[in-house]
Parts: sequence; C-alpha cells; structure tokens
Amino acid sequence: MKTFLILGAGTAGTMMAREMAHALDLNQWKVIVVDKEEQHYYQPGFLFIPFGYYKRDDVVKPIRCFIAKGVEYVVSNIEALEPAENKVTLANGRVIQYDYLVIATGTDIHPEETEGLKDGGWGENIFDFYTYNGAAALAPAISRFQGGRFLVNVVENPIKCPVAPLEFIFLADAYFTRKGIRDKVEITYATPLPGAFTKPVAAAALGKILDEKHIHVEAEYNTGWVDPSRNTLVSYDERELPYDLMVSIPLNKGAAFLGAAGIADELNYVKVDKHTLQSTEYPNIWALGDAANIPASKAGAVIHFQMGTAVKNILAHMAGKPMPDAFDGHALCYIETGFDKATLIDFDYTHEPFPGKYPVPGVGPFDLLGQTTLNHWGKLAFRYIYFLMMRGIEVPLPNKFSMAGKRAA
Repeated sequence: MKTFLILGAGTAGTMMAREMAHALDLNQWKVIVVDKEEQHYYQPGFLFIPFGYYKRDDVVKPIRCFIAKGVEYVVSNIEALEPAENKVTLANGRVIQYDYLVIATGTDIHPEETEGLKDGGWGENIFDFYTYNGAAALAPAISRFQGGRFLVNVVENPIKCPVAPLEFIFLADAYFTRKGIRDKVEITYATPLPGAFTKPVAAAALGKILDEKHIHVEAEYNTGWVDPSRNTLVSYDERELPYDLMVSIPLNKGAAFLGAAGIADELNYVKVDKHTLQSTEYPNIWALGDAANIPASKAGAVIHFQMGTAVKNILAHMAGKPMPDAFDGHALCYIETGFDKATLIDFDYTHEPFPGKYPVPGVGPFDLLGQTTLNHWGKLAFRYIYFLMMRGIEVPLPNKFSMAGKRAA
C-alpha cells in the first residue's frame, strides 16, 4: 500500500487530507496527517481576543473534529525529514515511509531571535498576538493600560497575515477612543516596509487611514534589539523608540526540521515553484500555505485559493501527466479599520489591490479599498465559514484572481 503523508493539521493540512481521502482509492493508499498539536486554532481570531471580541472557545477546537474519514491522524513532533529516503521520523519514535509528501507545517514566531525581546519584559510590557497564549495574555494588559507610548513593531518580513499588524493598530485606536483615553496614548507603528503595505495603491489607502487616526509610522525600521532597562526598541541604524507597552510581531520562521532537511530557505520555508507548488528539488514533495516560500501572503484565504491547484497537480503527477494548473498568488484580505468598519483587498502575483466590488462585479456586496460596516461583518462572519470549510463544506469563491469589477488606478 502506498502512503500519502501530510505534515501539519492546520488549515492547509486539514484541507489537503480531506481532498486526498476523497480523490484516492483508500484500498491502495494510506492518507496520514501528523501534527504536534491536538487543538486546531482559528488564527485570524487571535487579532480580536485582546479587545474582547472573542474568547477561547471561539477560536480553539479539537483537531479530531476536522479530520476526514479514512485519514490517520498522528499526534507527534517531527524529529527529522530525509527527502532522499522518502522518510520522516517522528519524536515518538515512529518512522513513516511515504510515496508523496505535503508539507503544511506553517510558520511560528521566534522572539528569542531578537536580542532583549524574549528575556526583557516578555509577558509583562511586551506581548504578541500571533499565538493564542500571547493574545490571551495581552487582553488584560490592554485593559489595564491607561496611557503612554504604545508601540507596535514588525521585526522582519515575511510574516503571517501581513495586514494583521495594521488591523491590530486600528482596533487599538478604536478601543482607546471608546475608553476615553485616546488623547493620552501615543501610537507608533515600526515596520521594515517603506510604508503601510507592500502594494502602492493599497499602501497609499492604508497610509491615509493611519494619518487620519494620528498614528505615527516609523518606516524602513530594521529592528536591532530591545533595551528593557530603558523600555526602548533600537534599530540597526540606532533609531530609538521608547514604549510603555509594546506589541511585537517577532521574526517568523518555518519548522527547523525543514531547514535541516536541506529543502528550505534560510527562514525554513520550503523552496517550491510558485505556480505549481511542487518542491524545486524533490518531485514527490509539495508545500502549501505558510510553509512554502512563495511570494504570496501567508494567510488562510491564500491556502483556500491554492488548494485546487495543488490537488490537480499532485493527481496529474501521480498519473504521469503534465501538471495542468498554475497558482497565481491570489490573496483576499479583510482589514479591520476600527469602529466596526473594515476594508478589503484582492490581488495576486502581478496585480495589486484596486477599488471595486467583490465578489460580484459592480454589485458586491463588499467594497474593495472602501471602509464599510458590511466589510466588518464579513470579516467576523468568516469565522463561521472557516469552520464549515474545515468540515468539508465548499465555499463558492473563484480561486483565480480577476480584474472584473475593479477600477485600475
């Protein structure tokens, strides 16, 4: 019997396991998914926890609820991958020989990589919201905050969900305003980017919102170290940013065993063809979602859009046929802008976000690059849609990017 092995039971791994359980003859194939966790996290929901929108039960569910029938689910850390031997060794001692491998192990934060970040105030006046525990610990800290210097810092790109730091700042601005202390809070956003975002049209629109909210952007800020004795963040060019409360988006990296296996870049993201999603070195290996080094956003919608391409190409490869599909880098991101409003951006490898309507051209109901209450409720409603997707319910959104309904600037 052949083995189709999936490493990671997050969004990408769960969806791929279900697709393969349906597409393959389970009398001839074993589908195995391995994850170190027993809980499935709705990671976009972490953003809302510090502000009281969500609680634990809203964003954390047992992984077993979403594992498709016929799929073997193994709970273990991964000790080693030996791609030349088609072999994975688990921390529990089990060795799995595979015929095809999909890597969907995601990305994690590494605050220990920045001097003074993890060992100088972490969990006291420095927090993250990219983990459930970090977001939960940040909630009482924000509630206690009565004013001062509030600093949000992206250490280095790429990061999971590139717009999340902006959303967090906009939600914080609204939170402090409603609390009646906004005039006592100095909000600064320190980013290695030259502006609010990477795409010029979206960067201009988001930058305008930051200006309107009197949020200072410290651009091209390459984080060097934290001086906890002075509550100061220092860049490599020695720009100093003092803080009373800092929210950090630390260095993001893929799983260490991928780097050790020789199939990943310096940040442990698997090197793949950005269109086929196939490993550039091993033809029976694919990487999906945050684990891949493709130049697309590391976000849940991107995983949804790339899934069809991956499944078609893997099945064609199994049959000895040319791979028929190409992923275009399609990304769709709701961006909370505070006060129960949000904007929406839709783009791919070659097209930047433009104004317009989505998903029905000219009709919507969602506005692209426009701040609306309906966009906000669309963002909140996606949590319910997400868990339906994890149970195998199809969401009828087109995988490919389209300029239909958009107005090019």
